[in-house]
Amino acid sequence: MRQLLSKRKVYTKLFLFYCFIALVGLISNSLLLALLIFTVALLLWHYHHLFLMDKWLWRDRKLSPPISEGIWGHLFEGIYYLQRRDRRKKRELRNIVRRFRDGAEALPEAVVVLTDDWSIIWSNKLAQILVGLHWPADEGQRLDNLIRHPDFLQYLKHAKFEQPLELASPVNDQLTLEFNIMSYGAEQYLLIVRDITQLKQLEQIRKDFVANVSHELRTPLTVLQGYLEVMDDEHLPDKAMWKKAHNVMLDQTKRMDSLVQQLLTLSRIEASARVQFEPIVDVPVMLHQLEQEAQTLNREKQHSIRFDIDDSLKVTGVTEELRSAFSNLVTNAIKYTPAGGEISVSWQRQHLKAVFAVNDNGEGIAAHHVKRLTERFYRVDQARARNTGGTGLGLAIVKHVLSRHNSRLMIFSEPGKGSSFSFSIPAELVLGQKTKNRGEKPL
Repeated sequence: MRQLLSKRKVYTKLFLFYCFIALVGLISNSLLLALLIFTVALLLWHYHHLFLMDKWLWRDRKLSPPISEGIWGHLFEGIYYLQRRDRRKKRELRNIVRRFRDGAEALPEAVVVLTDDWSIIWSNKLAQILVGLHWPADEGQRLDNLIRHPDFLQYLKHAKFEQPLELASPVNDQLTLEFNIMSYGAEQYLLIVRDITQLKQLEQIRKDFVANVSHELRTPLTVLQGYLEVMDDEHLPDKAMWKKAHNVMLDQTKRMDSLVQQLLTLSRIEASARVQFEPIVDVPVMLHQLEQEAQTLNREKQHSIRFDIDDSLKVTGVTEELRSAFSNLVTNAIKYTPAGGEISVSWQRQHLKAVFAVNDNGEGIAAHHVKRLTERFYRVDQARARNTGGTGLGLAIVKHVLSRHNSRLMIFSEPGKGSSFSFSIPAELVLGQKTKNRGEKPL
């Protein structure tokens, strides 16, 4: 521990020096001259050290203090000690600030530090992407001058930050942002902006899903209820009427059963965290069976259906899921191609992959519909889908099945020129190739 400068010792030492000089002056019979010379020398010594200190503090680049003894040496050491302590504190503070900024940069939200008058102190990089702020160019700028949305200005004005504010991004109106403001520190605020676009989309999908399921089930139930209400012991329909009612009720029951079964299939696929692949899936046998089923389904439409199957091409995967994917694509082509059309189904090896494709010469699909075809319950033509008994879940099931087999559905279509639905099984799942990681595959 450093010792403090003692006034008593300093004054005692100075008094003894003056006594000695006075004694010398009395002996030499020049007391005033001796005292004057000593006083001037003492002043010059102090000024010399003042200049040394000025040079050290303002002009020298050396960190070490000037070498001196006595009171000035004590002062130099004290200043040097304080400088070292300040440098250490600044270094620690810089490390804290750097860790704070690194942590804020790693957050999945935009972070903006504000003063109480909404001036920007600091912002992370994500604030530039989501909100359009620029650091350090926007330092000191007022946030309400950079984000001019009326709802946001009212949010700041009323200062009721208990509930977050949802707005479209000033940079990209396709993004929905959630603004949260909270106070912290001394008259400072922290603005946290989250991208909730996906959450809003999922919420909308959930609402649409419930609405669509309700609607799809309500329609056949209404038909069944209507027929049952007119059938009682006193008002039995005649034979012709009963035959018609029986056929309609049976069709509607099958439609509900198909919807429920597809919902269960989709739910089962989504709920499975891991996929237990079967070592061999005999796709050629599966497709030959599907060819017979397609001919039965095609009796009314009388399409020209051609299957081109490589009988040696087998894969690793989940049999029932792949059967569902193949069946949905072939069935859709038969249902939605006008009568007398041409449909070709192909299962061939291309390079190291196995490619399945279904092509038809039907009406085709507009481009703005194509990107939404795999959404649940999405239909290009609602009336035509109901006439064909479609549920709007087939392609959604295909999408999830292919995702679990490291593949994706490719759709090429043009109005008036037909459609092509295809996907490729990757080489690692094709038998006869150098495979790895067969067996259990995580989603």
